[in-house]
Amino acid sequence: MPRIEIKMRWIYAEALYLDTDATLDDLREAATTLGEVERIARRVLGSAHPLTVEIEDDLRVARAALTARETQSSSASA
Repeated sequence: MPRIEIKMRWIYAEALYLDTDATLDDLREAATTLGEVERIARRVLGSAHPLTVEIEDDLRVARAALTARETQSSSASA
């Protein structure tokens, strides 16, 4: 996968999880996409590459946002 495609998918996922109106499905898609892109970036660019490191950071943030929203949703429905 070319580097530009990695960046495009990364930006797409970032836009999803940074959206203040993101749905739970949007956050799930962002985390899934970032997980896929992170694995590809690690394989293509290496784990020490700055782009890979940034994607890993975004993946952590997206997963935290997803967990927070899932917790919020489950407590609201209880």
